[in-house]
Amino acid sequence: MNTETTPLQDVQHYIGPGPLRLPSLPPLSIYVHIPWCLKKCPYCDFNSHALKGDEGAPEARYIDALTADLEAALPLVWGRTVSSIFIGGGTPSLFSPESIDRLIAMVRARLMLEAGCEITLEANPGTFEKDRFKAFRDAGVTRLSIGVQSFNDAHLKAIGRVHDAAQARAAAEEAAECFETFNLDLMYALPGQSVAELEEDVRTALSFAPPHLSIYHLTVEPNTLFAKYPPRLPDDDTAWEMLDRITALTAAEGLERYEVSAYAKSAHRCTHNINYWSFGDYIGIGAGAHGKLSFAHRVVRQVRYRDPRQYMEHALAGNAVAQEHEVGKQDLAFEFMLNALRLKDGFLVRDFCTRTGQPVTAITPGLKAAEAKGLLKTNLVHVQPTEKGFDFLSDLQGLFLPA
Repeated sequence: MNTETTPLQDVQHYIGPGPLRLPSLPPLSIYVHIPWCLKKCPYCDFNSHALKGDEGAPEARYIDALTADLEAALPLVWGRTVSSIFIGGGTPSLFSPESIDRLIAMVRARLMLEAGCEITLEANPGTFEKDRFKAFRDAGVTRLSIGVQSFNDAHLKAIGRVHDAAQARAAAEEAAECFETFNLDLMYALPGQSVAELEEDVRTALSFAPPHLSIYHLTVEPNTLFAKYPPRLPDDDTAWEMLDRITALTAAEGLERYEVSAYAKSAHRCTHNINYWSFGDYIGIGAGAHGKLSFAHRVVRQVRYRDPRQYMEHALAGNAVAQEHEVGKQDLAFEFMLNALRLKDGFLVRDFCTRTGQPVTAITPGLKAAEAKGLLKTNLVHVQPTEKGFDFLSDLQGLFLPA
């Protein structure tokens, strides 16, 4: 449905009768998208836009737009507390600490945050100077996530990153000094990368004692420069060997693989991402941001206007939502499984029922098929991927596609 015919202010539309019966609402998070980067990476399919010349991001106007966007959404979440805030991009660390401080204060003034609310900021090594991370911490950021990707200059150049290995090391070192909880992002199966080089990247990352690592397989996504000019990547067997080394090296340092691409020490798992994977709710504000909101009788997904200038114009006019739709019953079951099966610990059956409004019989055929293939184990209470299911996650998720 188009929000021009069903505006956000029409709260009755959301809380009125509908096809679902949700006994309670899931945790609520906020995602804030800041879309600008110094340069668009050739593998990136996120909504990011390279700054042109000496042009800087319009920080003040953009935060004005984020403020108007959030205020328009407030009637949909009255009375609900926020468990986490994630400021992603793009490259949010392009914004000044003063702007990030203003952004966090704006959210705090309008919504009730849980005690110890996790506030994550994504940062890139090429966009900070000495003490900038400390200033972000002072602004209220509690968790920093740094897009290192590699500590190898040749590989950084091959994937189009703007920073070099020395900057990556400096950023990791400063993050370790300033934050109790921080994450380093790495990628593997890079163009020309060997298993030994991947192992050196992981060992270098671990030398900074990060309590959280995110390690992603480089994939060629549609509508990217790499899709037009595909690089030569390591073969599947080499990529599997790399993943085995990642798992062994992280485990030796006390990092548990709790999600397909995430490794963390106890008490340092990412609250925000766990809420996504557990089919929680989130308000998505900012250019191109996606959101999911549950009500007693429906679950709604929203997408904000993608182009930054168009987004700011619409948000300041009180109508930032470009697309919106109610998620159908069959799609709810599949979307839940698509996310929850990424978690190594799996999920409780009661959470499936509570968050989708569906009986467990909606996924029983898929559960039986997956169990027969050795991809998961289940009882009347709990569902969990096996090691095989975790390794062949796409095959496992595919068993729950709507008929």
